[in-house]
Amino acid sequence: MTDSQNSAILGTEREEDMDYRKVAEQIYEKVGKKENLISAAHCATRLRLVIADNNKCDSKAVEEIEGVKGVFFASGQLQIILGTGTVNKVYDEFLQISGLSAATKAEAKQAAVAQQNVFKRAIKTLGDIFVPIIPAIVASGFLMGIMEALNFMVNNGFLALDTSSSIFVFANLFSNVAYTFLPILIAYSAAKAFGGNPYLGAVIGMLMIHPNLQNAWTVATEGVHVRQSVWFGLYEIDLIGYQGHVIPVIIAVWVMCFIEKKLHKIVPEMFDLFVTPLLSVFVTGYLTYSIIGPLFVVVENGIIDGIQWLIALPLGIGSFIMGALYAPTVVAGIHHMYTIIDVGQLAKYGVTYWLPLASAANLAQGAATLAVAIKTKNARTKSMALPSAFSAFMGITEPAIFGVNMRYFKPFVCGCIGGACGALFASITQLGASGTGVTGLFGVLLCLNMPVQYILMMIISISVSFALTWIFGYKDEEPQAQNVPDTTIMEKEAIIEEAALENVEKVIYAPIQGNVVPRENIPDETFASGVLGDGVGIEPETGEVVAPFDGEISSVTETRHAIGITGPAGMELLIHVGVDTVKMNGDGFIVLVSEGDKVKAGQKLMTFDISKIKVAGYSTTSAILLTNSDDYQSCNVIKTGITKQMERIITVDE
Repeated sequence: MTDSQNSAILGTEREEDMDYRKVAEQIYEKVGKKENLISAAHCATRLRLVIADNNKCDSKAVEEIEGVKGVFFASGQLQIILGTGTVNKVYDEFLQISGLSAATKAEAKQAAVAQQNVFKRAIKTLGDIFVPIIPAIVASGFLMGIMEALNFMVNNGFLALDTSSSIFVFANLFSNVAYTFLPILIAYSAAKAFGGNPYLGAVIGMLMIHPNLQNAWTVATEGVHVRQSVWFGLYEIDLIGYQGHVIPVIIAVWVMCFIEKKLHKIVPEMFDLFVTPLLSVFVTGYLTYSIIGPLFVVVENGIIDGIQWLIALPLGIGSFIMGALYAPTVVAGIHHMYTIIDVGQLAKYGVTYWLPLASAANLAQGAATLAVAIKTKNARTKSMALPSAFSAFMGITEPAIFGVNMRYFKPFVCGCIGGACGALFASITQLGASGTGVTGLFGVLLCLNMPVQYILMMIISISVSFALTWIFGYKDEEPQAQNVPDTTIMEKEAIIEEAALENVEKVIYAPIQGNVVPRENIPDETFASGVLGDGVGIEPETGEVVAPFDGEISSVTETRHAIGITGPAGMELLIHVGVDTVKMNGDGFIVLVSEGDKVKAGQKLMTFDISKIKVAGYSTTSAILLTNSDDYQSCNVIKTGITKQMERIITVDE
């Protein structure tokens, strides 16, 4: 679960019926009292507690407290869902009881991170560094694959192209630019992740590929040109650039950020602007050239060689194992670290042997989901599984894994076996990709040097996974027999007609134009699970939100990314734009209404910048959830796919 869930369950608690003091006291008792509390904060709907020892916290008992809508651990925090208008009152009472001082969400987050083990912190940091730069890597990787294929076909007489044309020449230049200057991209992103000045980080990246340094890619053929004595003649280092390297760049930027933060604290303010950047860059630069770079190149090469040794084990055993384990690492959230392997192998071998293994695993999970979609007779399961399968075939597996395969578990296992078989074939054929960032069907564009092998790998992964899931992995639950009264056909029709008259239908119109997807396909565990209410997700085409019915604005989050609106028959709807967009702190969002405003269906409520959300590295998929859906007989999704604003998407039966 993620910080995007902070806008959940808006206005679901009847304030007048709650004893806030009692709720706070009960929470205080069940979490282990003051000695087990590190910090407390709250957002729009949740009380966020950082716990010293999770084993001393009875989260199940907390969930049973009257007024608590849900409890979960996320990002090192115990997050207790209370609802808008309730959480702030409980929080105030909680501070009085516990004696804690108020903390901001950022402070609570920092405290939570400090509670996580080193491995979890490292994995999260790698994700923070690489996720924002993936679009640049993908763009270069795609173009590199295309240009390599075109050059191959031209050189072998399969295609006649004017290779001197500006388009061809420029495309060749464009194709490798992200990899040529990769240390700068990594350094800038790493500095942001470590809390330093990203532009100083970029300078460190530039230092590591300075044109006066010998290009690292020429060393294998030309040897080392120049060596330099360092630390007053203590030893010599090779004056080589760090093109294609990752770990040395990250370590160097971490050191720079550490120095910068220390200097900000001790340097007088009047000198800080000049002294801190100068010393941070100079000291880090010397340490990088003399110690950090040479040392961590050895470490990085050792890791890459170890991975390659595993992949190259006889009969493809190592690849088989990694193909099986790839999907579980996605579930664990540690798959971002694989970018280091891809980039490292590209730099060392010219191709990455790891990406085909990831492709095999992703395709297999998609095939398992597709088998479920075709085999099931349950319309709801089918509507959820089919688009999730196609998403996985494109390389985005979270909807398939979390929405379908893990839910029934056997399809997930079948997918792991299929991925293992595809990875085995990839290893035996020594299938390598010319870039990274793209898996699934489109991954073939990175393997145009070996397209037949890639296609065969896809066939094996998909076929094995699909067949196993079809035979062993999924079976529809048997419908329970119902006692039907022995009535005549006319009596039955009369009963149905009477029920229809009593069952008043309420309508929710699409507040955003775009692709409507099942709730289960929203790339957020809490939204997808339905714990916050039933509804749909919308992948927006335009950055505009309108009122889905006549109603009253019940809540607007401080970060402007979510709105709550109450409508006919007490329907309480949450419109949450994007996933994790709370972290954007309102940047790119403009809210045109306030709490308490009466609005008409179709009235503009908010605008948002789709491109800013994507650049920030977050999903634009927006949650449209009826947070009090349990109060109604049914919540029926009547439209999925491309939808215009104010088209009917949900009906609610009282």
